[in-house]
Amino acid sequence: MIIPPGFCQRSVSTKLGRMAYYTADANFPGSVLPEKTLSTLVFLHGFGGGSSAYEWSKVYPAFALDYRVLAPDLLGWGRSEHPERNYLAEDYISTITEFLEKTCTEPVPVVASSLTAALTIRAAIARPDLFKSLILTTPTGLSDFGKDYTNNFFIQLVKTPILDRLLYSAGIATSGGIRNFLEERQFARPERVYPEIVEAYLASAQQPNAEYAALSFVRGDLSFDLALYIPQLQVPTAIVWGKESQFTEAEVGQRLTSLNPEAVKQFQLLNDCGLTPHLELPAIAIALIRRFLATLNS
Repeated sequence: MIIPPGFCQRSVSTKLGRMAYYTADANFPGSVLPEKTLSTLVFLHGFGGGSSAYEWSKVYPAFALDYRVLAPDLLGWGRSEHPERNYLAEDYISTITEFLEKTCTEPVPVVASSLTAALTIRAAIARPDLFKSLILTTPTGLSDFGKDYTNNFFIQLVKTPILDRLLYSAGIATSGGIRNFLEERQFARPERVYPEIVEAYLASAQQPNAEYAALSFVRGDLSFDLALYIPQLQVPTAIVWGKESQFTEAEVGQRLTSLNPEAVKQFQLLNDCGLTPHLELPAIAIALIRRFLATLNS
């Protein structure tokens, strides 16, 4: 995994394991004086083979002069611990909540992506006192409006014991497997997938026991219908949706937004962009996040 210059790795203990996170160190260019307290801004990465906080690493340094930036590797990913367990949605809702409780002293804006963004909505419903605002890219439970995410041949294979780990080691946690997924499924344009991205995803995917969290995701163990939850959200929220997302169509994002216009105050559709606009078009993502922080927190 790759840590941006001026950032360091720290960790915090949760009930399910220790979580690594990244924050600016004392040598970050232009750092403020120690006595000046900055508000906290948290970035949460999504799921997929080799996911980690690297997903936001082209974005979060841009906020380090104005915020105390925290970008964790979620449990089972990156440099965090990888417990041998079949992960469920509730595991990540509880660890996101626990991470905020242990690292933040007041409600904070949280930026999150894809399935993690959907799980963050559920965490914010359960504990609105921890969240100041949400900025979410392509938030999806992957089973939204009754869609069956697991209804395909590959996922049925992944549900087969022993074969699932063979598929992971031979087909997912390889340089070719990761590049193919990024080019075909995650990005709108394959030429935007440069070697550093593949390297960072591969390093995370090949961590000991990394297959447990990844296979839980691929099997659909973490999936749920976000449409059943989003009407309960009260925290001010903005949503960014890559129009070329291969996982969930933009129409789903617009339908989710319409379920709770009181909380979801802005919906921004991005052309020529896939599931992770912050990794594919980071400059645009930075500009949008700045705008949303100003409007949602005013």
